[in-house]
Amino acid sequence: MEHWLTYAVVTTLFWGVWGALIELPEKRGFPATLGYVVWSLTMIPCALVALYFVGWKLETDTRAVVLGTVAGLLGAGGQLALFETLRRGPAYLVFPIVSLSPVISVALAAGLLGESATPRAWTGIVLALIAVPLLAYQPPGASSAARGRLWFGLSIAVCLAWGIQAYVLRFANQTMRSESIFFYMTVTALALAPVAFLMTDRRSARWAPGVPLAAGAIQALNSIGALTMVYAFRYGKAIVVSPLINAVAPAITVLLSLLIYRTFPHRIVAFGMALAAVAFFLMA
Repeated sequence: MEHWLTYAVVTTLFWGVWGALIELPEKRGFPATLGYVVWSLTMIPCALVALYFVGWKLETDTRAVVLGTVAGLLGAGGQLALFETLRRGPAYLVFPIVSLSPVISVALAAGLLGESATPRAWTGIVLALIAVPLLAYQPPGASSAARGRLWFGLSIAVCLAWGIQAYVLRFANQTMRSESIFFYMTVTALALAPVAFLMTDRRSARWAPGVPLAAGAIQALNSIGALTMVYAFRYGKAIVVSPLINAVAPAITVLLSLLIYRTFPHRIVAFGMALAAVAFFLMA
């Protein structure tokens, strides 16, 4: 198996499991914004391990710092913006918009980096881009009504942020070490943790002992997946890696949710899962 595919598969597996388990702490009174704080802390050991394997050689030139910080701001900042978006808008409309971020990644990679693919891989890319919003589908009754129109602009902003982040990761990997990129992503995530804490409604936060530790274990899956994602962009093309991860990871989440919670997916989501499976075969 090629290096890029190995790392991409690890990311999709870890993020797929993370997506299936992430609701457990929230259902026990641990807010998602505090989950972000815990996630930022779990990034630290991953960054240290990565730097250890390259002899603690951290790149500190201006270009490296800027690229790593931009990648981190786009990813972590997009997550914080998503919290506010879901407070203002219905999830069944927000998630399909946000899930279109790989379209941005593919367009930038093809247009600015000159990336190309075989006809078979392009077929898989197109199927993945179709599958992602289908996998993000939620019935209208599952969310409250929208409050104003700011949620729409925020949804577009999150979509752009995560789409551009994939391009920046691929671009940065051409001139600097993946380990340095991830280090600056970690620093940025930690820098934004106080913002997430201030966004938390602490009056409604009630959780049992042990829930923060469980949240840490779950968020560690997210952090490890983020590290292997950076490596996937080092060895693989963004036009393939981004759609692959964004299509297959949600499909794994839906499948695990079916097994764990006995929650059967909507037929639209099931169709998206089938497309994601075909896309993975074609791209891999």
